Amino acid sequence: MPRIETPWGVWEPAPLAEVVELFRRLDVPWWVSGGYAIELAVGRAYREHADVDISVLRRDQLAVRRLLAGWDVHVADPPGTLRPWPVDEVLPVEAHDIWVREHVDGPWRFQLMVDEAEEGEWIYRRDARIRRPIASVGVAHDGFVRLTPEVQLLFKAKGRRPKDEQDFTEMLPLLTEAQRVWLDEALEIEFGTHPWRDRLRRE
Repeated sequence: MPRIETPWGVWEPAPLAEVVELFRRLDVPWWVSGGYAIELAVGRAYREHADVDISVLRRDQLAVRRLLAGWDVHVADPPGTLRPWPVDEVLPVEAHDIWVREHVDGPWRFQLMVDEAEEGEWIYRRDARIRRPIASVGVAHDGFVRLTPEVQLLFKAKGRRPKDEQDFTEMLPLLTEAQRVWLDEALEIEFGTHPWRDRLRRE
């Protein structure tokens, strides 16, 4: 695992298996997300990962925070800053990025991403017009659930960092027709035109 320096301390990501084992104790939906969600869908390791991402629903935030009662947990609020997240605090609606480590002097170990939901629907936090049943957002994988690749690629489509482009390139030939159509339509809603849309149709 890489060791990454940040203004808020060092990242030394925990092994994915350890984070999964921790979250198995959580009795609400959660998904392995980020680059690992794509790599697991591809079925082989092809790049390093600077962090481990777990996605949860905002409605379940207090259950998640109680699970992490013994950890040092900080929330990006506002973005570009970090502050402690007390166990009993309901986060403001704009807060969706959370960093977690064992103790205050330790390295950051994994990241939580807070997703929106309404009744039985998952809602894309950057554009509420993009929705789908919560049950369709995850894919069962070796005893846990990972975020489905087309949803993860939608999150990655905004930044298009080199690792995002690599993840898209690796995943593209493995996407089903239904996954391609969903991602193409979601990209059209959010961006209108986007370079990935042509590739979804062509490759």
